Amino acid sequence: MNTKEENMLDKSPMLLQMNLVHKMVPVLIHNGKPICESLVILQYIDEVWKLEFPDLLPSDTYHLQQAWFWADFVDEKICDSGKRILMTKGEVQEGANKEMIECLKILEGVLGDKLYFGGLVREFDMEIGIPQKIRVAKAPT
Repeated sequence: MNTKEENMLDKSPMLLQMNLVHKMVPVLIHNGKPICESLVILQYIDEVWKLEFPDLLPSDTYHLQQAWFWADFVDEKICDSGKRILMTKGEVQEGANKEMIECLKILEGVLGDKLYFGGLVREFDMEIGIPQKIRVAKAPT
């Protein structure tokens, strides 16, 4: 797999071209075609490379829906409060910080030390931060 680092403060023409809607990472480029957004990329990898990555996502409908629910929780609650922590000051920032801590406690309580992504990842461990450089991956053909 080839990767290219992206400076999110100075986005490359390739990133802008490959993610026309959000102009953000992550973007997986497979056979010259972009697949955007983390959950969509996971589902794509799960379907296209099923032999290489068996059971990346749960095959049981209930467990798959639970995975989508908690991924949405992260997108809606944790990412939102993270943005407010970085972009505000004072009471608004303090409130966002408290919200972030509460959301992480909830998530850690639910996820605990279960196996994820076909057993490739164990335990919930999250580091919050927004790097200035992010990688754009090109998938093998």
